Amino acid sequence: MSRVFIACGGTGGHLSPGIALGQGMRSRDDEPKLLISQKRIDARLASRYQDLDFQPVPGRPFSVNPLRWPGFVGGLVRGTWFSWQMMRRQRPDLVFGFGGFSNVPVLIAATLARIPFVLHEANRVPGRTIRLFGPGARRVYLPPGILMGKLRLSRIRHAGYPLRRELHRITRAKAREELGLNPSQPVLVVLGGSQGAEVLNRWVRQNLDALVREGVQIYCVTGPGKGAAGSFENRSRHGQKVKAIFTPFTDRMAHVLSAGDLAVARAGAGTLAELIRCRLPAILVPLPGSADNHQEANARFFERQGAGLVVSEAFLGDLLAEVRDVVFNDWLLGCFQANQERLDREDALKVILDDLAALLRERENPSTPADQPAVA
Repeated sequence: MSRVFIACGGTGGHLSPGIALGQGMRSRDDEPKLLISQKRIDARLASRYQDLDFQPVPGRPFSVNPLRWPGFVGGLVRGTWFSWQMMRRQRPDLVFGFGGFSNVPVLIAATLARIPFVLHEANRVPGRTIRLFGPGARRVYLPPGILMGKLRLSRIRHAGYPLRRELHRITRAKAREELGLNPSQPVLVVLGGSQGAEVLNRWVRQNLDALVREGVQIYCVTGPGKGAAGSFENRSRHGQKVKAIFTPFTDRMAHVLSAGDLAVARAGAGTLAELIRCRLPAILVPLPGSADNHQEANARFFERQGAGLVVSEAFLGDLLAEVRDVVFNDWLLGCFQANQERLDREDALKVILDDLAALLRERENPSTPADQPAVA
């Protein structure tokens, strides 16, 4: 039985794979402790998993605003001291970091306490935390085909985004029935709840009448505090009743994604992994100005793999026409889904768990090295 600290807070894109890893480790009788941020979104998601051990860690995200630097530095010191004391008391065998600001104090503490750590990067452009701590990591998990300069190939493993066990495809008929949607009309899913996705909420509200007239049902996850929630009905030009649902948050994301014919979404790595798992083709609108423009890289890879299309935010005026062209094109949607099935053949969680087990065995018995050269 191994004790592993999983640093995964700050955003849903970091916390969700941390929960998936925690679930996987629990199934193998290991003892994971999930170190999360003090943000409200972390507490809300963590409250759904009573079987996992969560520990908030002090800290504040980095800001380019000089007036916020003292708060960031103070939070970094408090978080590092808190994490170091906890590691001294509990002595984990390994620390696993998913990137982001909340990882920084934990990884500094692991370095000071001489506890080995590994890192996971979900995006196709490694973030600042991964680049900074990568050279000291025992292992860095990167998306297939991605390498990092100055990082030995033997330290790299290629693995995708681990998904929580409840994120799986449901039959479209069942998903629509449970969400109160008409099984015979197409469904457009709009994911406006992620960071920087308010523009997608505005787009769907501005084009709601046009979509309803075409007979397209809407299920929009807006995010908290982003417009009125509720269910609305209107008639299409053919006289059918068409439903539009707006909700700030959903605990049934697998149902939502499985119910859809097409999604409009940003291009975070977690969103793309969930779309692929539920076989939901998408038109992606990458967030302009995302760190190192990683959403653009994610979206272009998704498009090159034939899983969907990309529309730049600068050309958002073209999005309605793109949605109309795709949502009624069963042949194209089928091609997208077939390519998503190909992308989903590898179980990323199992790859990571198996490799972690090898690393932990090596820690117990150094004569059995777990390193093998990575293949790009």
